[in-house]
Amino acid sequence: MIQPYHHKVQYYETDKMGIVHHSNYIRWMEEARVDFLRQIGWDFDKLEAMGLLSPVVHVDCRYRASTVFPEDVTIETWIEQFHGVRLIIGYEMRKSDGSLACQARSEHCFTDREGNILRMQSAYPDIYRDFAALSREKA
Repeated sequence: MIQPYHHKVQYYETDKMGIVHHSNYIRWMEEARVDFLRQIGWDFDKLEAMGLLSPVVHVDCRYRASTVFPEDVTIETWIEQFHGVRLIIGYEMRKSDGSLACQARSEHCFTDREGNILRMQSAYPDIYRDFAALSREKA
């Protein structure tokens, strides 16, 4: 079972209004994505050692409520869609009281070190199998 990622809001992440600056939520998504990959057995460093990169091609965030220092934020992470070329990861960030702070998605492709886009079913069938099995939207 995938455990949520926990982030403790740092003071430097806040702005002049005393709330977390919106750009930090994108950083937290990356932290949560790396943790998610570790939990499913595909650690980011393992993927990179295999010569596999997964650049971000799109990010979408819907901010629902502000977070503040020193709040704990819990981030649920899952695979929304995966069809072998494009991976879409979903995120729900909740405040300490359980209320929704942010809903987000990040889209990624997979490339080799030279930047060539890969079709995971043929290039890395084990990864394809595992990601497809976890996808909430089945192909």
